[in-house]
Amino acid sequence: TTPILKYFSNKKFFRMTLIDGKKTAAEIKQEIAAEVARMTADGKRAPHLAAILVGHDGGSETYVANKVKACGECGFTSSLIRFEEDVTEERLIEEITRLNDDQSVDGFIVQLPLPRHIDEQNIIRAIDPSKDVDGFHPINVGRMSIGLPGFVSATPAGIMQLLKRYGVETKGKHAVVLGRSNIVGKPMATLLMQKSNPGNCTVTVCHSATPNIKEICLNADIIVAALGQPGFVTADMVKPGATIIDVGTTRVEDASRKSGWRLRGDVDFENVAEKCEFITPVPGGVGPMTICSLMINTLQACKDNPYK
Repeated sequence: TTPILKYFSNKKFFRMTLIDGKKTAAEIKQEIAAEVARMTADGKRAPHLAAILVGHDGGSETYVANKVKACGECGFTSSLIRFEEDVTEERLIEEITRLNDDQSVDGFIVQLPLPRHIDEQNIIRAIDPSKDVDGFHPINVGRMSIGLPGFVSATPAGIMQLLKRYGVETKGKHAVVLGRSNIVGKPMATLLMQKSNPGNCTVTVCHSATPNIKEICLNADIIVAALGQPGFVTADMVKPGATIIDVGTTRVEDASRKSGWRLRGDVDFENVAEKCEFITPVPGGVGPMTICSLMINTLQACKDNPYK
C-alpha cells in the first residue's frame, strides 16, 4: 500500500492510501505465471485464450493488444482472430461455434463494442458458458447472482480483488454504485451484497434517473463510480474516510501530452483524494485489474477443461 496523506476529520484519524492496481495486477500475474510453470513442468499444457476482434477501433485494438501481452506475462498461449467491420453476424457466430468446439481453447472473448449491424446479445449467448471468460453469458451472470461458482465479469472481479488485497472493510458498509451497465454496475452491486468477504454491503445503485445523487453519495462508505462522465464525483459528494473506486476511463483533450489526450476518471481525483481513506487513480487503478481478472478466469477455465 502507498499512504500519501494523513489528516484528522471529526476527531478521527485517516491515512489516505492509493490503491495501486498496476502493482497489484503485476503481483497476481506473477502468481499465475508460477502456477502455469508448475502445470507445464508436470506435463500439462499452458492455458489458451483466444480473442475475436472486429474492425479497427483504436480503443479495442489497444485493449486486445494488452490482453495478448498479459497472456505472455502469465505463460499462456494466445490467439487473435480478426474480422473486418462488415463481417456478418452469421459469420461471427460460425467462428464462435468453432472456438466452442476447439478442445485446445480454454476460453475466448469477443471484444466489444461490435458494429451496429451485429446484435451483441446474440453473440454473447452463442459463447459456451464454460469458455465465457468475460463473464457476460446469461448463465454465468445468473450463477453469480445467486452465489454459485462461475465466471464473473472482469472489471467487477478485479475491483473485488483490490478491496480484498488492500483490506478494505466492507461488512455492514453502505456501498453506492454509480452506473447500471451489464458489464460493471449491475454485477458490481451483486458482488458487494453477497455473503462473502469482501461483500456483505448494503448497496444502493444510482443512475441517470436517480434524484438526490449527491445526498446518497454523502452517506456512502464505498463509492464505485462507473458512469463514464469525467469528474462526476466531486469533493462535496464524499464523506471523510470513504473508499472511492473509479472505473471511468474517458479520453479528454490535453495539449500538454504528445498524444493530445489523457485518460480521466469519473472522480475529481485532485479534490476528492484528500477526503478518502482509500482511492484508485486513473490510469493505474481498476484498468490493470480488468485484464488480470481475465487471466484468472482463463486459468480456471483451463483447470476445468476436461480435455486439458
